[in-house]
Amino acid sequence: MRTCLSHLRRFWRGLRQATGDDAYERYLVHWHACHAHEGRPLSRKAFFKAEQERKWNGIRRCC
Repeated sequence: MRTCLSHLRRFWRGLRQATGDDAYERYLVHWHACHAHEGRPLSRKAFFKAEQERKWNGIRRCC
């Protein structure tokens, strides 16, 4: 049972990473490692809003 639970947790972490669902948690780890002296990190809501704007604003075409 213990190894099954361990495999399930590993699968869940991999799935969250592959889909980007853990993006905020990864942002916080990076922020604490590299930018902690700059004030406070973005809230979860502000982070996702900034990511959506980064992803969808601007010109998106191949040519």
